[in-house]
Amino acid sequence: MEIGTRDMGAGRLFLSPVGDLDMAGAPAFDRVLDGVLDRPDLVEIVVDLGAVPFLDSTGVAALLRGAAEAVGRGATLRVTDPQPVVARVLRITAVDVLLGWPGDGSSAVEPGWRRLR
Repeated sequence: MEIGTRDMGAGRLFLSPVGDLDMAGAPAFDRVLDGVLDRPDLVEIVVDLGAVPFLDSTGVAALLRGAAEAVGRGATLRVTDPQPVVARVLRITAVDVLLGWPGDGSSAVEPGWRRLR
């Protein structure tokens, strides 16, 4: 897995993973994410999933761990532009809204769930 990073200024970083975010790709994603989370001025991490064709439970766990770590440091992590298969995984595991991507186009959180912020 290759992961591009781009500094968007004002403490915002953009990550662009390319490849499957699964058992094989998650360690590389974790390493890059750990480096990003160490930035002292961090406010937001945006993970563009447009070039991720497949996401398994290991990838979901990596995204959730990153979101929780970001919140612990006063920042947020959100995903954007998931491919259809990835969007389905995010939706059926009910983490889409937790990762800032409401799959149905709404911004409402289902009763009983809360956002990670």
